[in-house]
Amino acid sequence: MTSSENAKSNKTKASPQSDSQTPPAQHVWLAGLGAIAKAQEQGSKAIEALVNDGLAFQRKSQAEAQQRLQEATERLSHMASDFGQQATGRVDKLEHLFEDRVAKALHRLGMPTLLDLEMLSDRVAQLEAQLAALQKAESKPQKTAPHPTKNTAAKSIAAKNTSAKSTAAKVSATVKTAKAKSKAAPSTPSTPSKTRPKSA
Repeated sequence: MTSSENAKSNKTKASPQSDSQTPPAQHVWLAGLGAIAKAQEQGSKAIEALVNDGLAFQRKSQAEAQQRLQEATERLSHMASDFGQQATGRVDKLEHLFEDRVAKALHRLGMPTLLDLEMLSDRVAQLEAQLAALQKAESKPQKTAPHPTKNTAAKSIAAKNTSAKSTAAKVSATVKTAKAKSKAAPSTPSTPSKTRPKSA
């Protein structure tokens, strides 16, 4: 005889007796035996139902967690992109401010800017072209009749030639000095200078 059969036989034996004579502890005992009997009868069906309910609840909670995680990720990425744009704008402003201040300080110290160096290089190129033209003109023999003032004209050309050479040498030395200073100094932004070199 199994325990469930014992419980049933006990129930049938106890039923003719009045319920008022059984103590409450025995009622609890009998209820427990009844629950065990029902669990044995419907055990596998109840367990399957509980497993299915558990799986459904797990899927639902995972889907909700995924949705909340995705929402939080979107909010954080949006906040990060906004912060990045603001930071980039502030860095750009700070960079321009720094470049302007460095350019002003270098200008006060007398350092030539990139524009100044380019203008000097252009001027040197012009002077070299003029010097080459003067040398060509001097080296060509004149086919015209000699003038009585030939010696004076030759002296005048020689004086111009000498002054052009000395000016070109001075400008070339200035450009070399400026280039050496710009190589020694940290790179500066190319802002136009307020002073322009004098043309010779």
